[in-house]
Amino acid sequence: MNVVPEPLPGGSALARDYIERYDKVRHLYGGDFRNEESRRERAAWLDGRESLRADRSKVAACLRVYNERHNPHAEVMASLELLEQPGTLVVTGGQQSGLFTGPMLVIYKAITIIQAAREAGERLGRPVVPLFWIAGEDHDWDEVNHTYVLSRTHELSKLKMDKEEGPRASVSDIRVDEDSWQQAVEQLDGLLQESEFKPQLMASIREASLGAASMTEVFAKLMGVLFGKFGLILLDSADPALRRLEQPFFSSLITDNDALEAAYLQSAAELKDGGYELQAEVTAGSANLFYIHEGSRLLLHKKDGKFTDRKGNIAFSREELLALLADHPERFSNNVLTRPLMQDYVLPVLATVLGQGEIAYWAIPHRAFGAIGGQMPLILPRMSFTVVEGTLHKHIEKYGLAFADVVTGLDAKRQEWLAAQDELQLGVRFEETKKAFTAMYEPLIEQLGTIQAGLLKLGNSNKDKIVDQISFLQAKAQDAMEKQNEAALRQWERIERSLMPQGKPQERVYNIMFYLNRYGPAWLDELMAVPPDYSGTHRVLYM
Repeated sequence: MNVVPEPLPGGSALARDYIERYDKVRHLYGGDFRNEESRRERAAWLDGRESLRADRSKVAACLRVYNERHNPHAEVMASLELLEQPGTLVVTGGQQSGLFTGPMLVIYKAITIIQAAREAGERLGRPVVPLFWIAGEDHDWDEVNHTYVLSRTHELSKLKMDKEEGPRASVSDIRVDEDSWQQAVEQLDGLLQESEFKPQLMASIREASLGAASMTEVFAKLMGVLFGKFGLILLDSADPALRRLEQPFFSSLITDNDALEAAYLQSAAELKDGGYELQAEVTAGSANLFYIHEGSRLLLHKKDGKFTDRKGNIAFSREELLALLADHPERFSNNVLTRPLMQDYVLPVLATVLGQGEIAYWAIPHRAFGAIGGQMPLILPRMSFTVVEGTLHKHIEKYGLAFADVVTGLDAKRQEWLAAQDELQLGVRFEETKKAFTAMYEPLIEQLGTIQAGLLKLGNSNKDKIVDQISFLQAKAQDAMEKQNEAALRQWERIERSLMPQGKPQERVYNIMFYLNRYGPAWLDELMAVPPDYSGTHRVLYM
């Protein structure tokens, strides 16, 4: 595997500034993981806050139950034993649970978390464990119910999991029946080409989905299959047992809600004044908390001294909401702006791994941490890759392309190449023919107009029809040229479809199962062995 840094344009202006011009935006963040002094300062600060976080022994016990059920690896249990000990720190990162692990960026995030925890532990001389925070409390089913794979014919193929109509529940609470899982697994089986690794891969997927009640359960089991041996702890943010441990902090989020709202609004204004677009909604009057009512996850707002949802289905005073929290903590849920605060209460977070969109919206709660006496953890850009298979690499070299050409779109390059295959120079000759015909015909038409005015109009109409017929023949000739070069043009399409599917980076679309099926489980070990790079630089993996 050859690893080559290659720019990948895109992302928000704020994320680009964080990655490339950190000094410009350092006031919006707690610190940069890439700076070793920042790590030591953050670690010392966490040591002094031990008694203000959730009891780590109870957190470890809760996570042990969850991981024994979904991620029962000896290395994970060892990580949990370390987490239970005072002084152990955590590198974390999270994502919504996705079908068959979702897009490959999820895999790259897990790899970044594991490698960063390992490196931080070595540099700080103390235990640092990796933890993946599954955002199972999120309710956007349409965002997680599908994934894309390259089929055995190298076509972009979509897999989708349907559910019955029901309330907007958290993904972890949406029940998926066994028949739906069976159908999705068989569809994946049919799309993947036969390989020596396929039986073992499909057996793992079938085992993970057998009897699973939710998308999150299968996601956790598959992440355990892939990363359990590296000691990656899994946490589901919708775990009711975890909710009970989070209850004291939810109480603070309710009690100090007005101060938090002011902090979010001030940060939003600061970002806008700096010329940045907000990557998460900040609304006056929002409580930035969800309440689970009759299975529906409702965003709370403050109106007339009450906490209510937009439609007014529920309304509670602050005291009533706190009483409900005491009796039913499982009914409460964070949004994207309060989850960073909760994560910092539950875990001794040294650093959190974020994609570019997340880096941008994490700037919004930076003042909220201070409003509750906290401090934002260090931010670490997720590692980013594009996988280029050997055959694909040969195609790229054959046509003299660079990775940047693929990223910006191959239409112009493809037409340029096709024109070069035209030994008869048909394009040039057709254009010359149309120009010569027009030059000869137009003077004749003008002379005909002196005989009878109607002949001028008729002549111009006749000229246009003849030019159209020449253009029609030119198009047919172009089609014939493309048909003659059909095999080569399919290679151009494959390059684009493999590396920039739907015009998006590969890691945001494709699922890892195609590559595990093609290269086997050892391929993941190769990925884990790629030297870590926390600069935010995109890298191309030439297989």
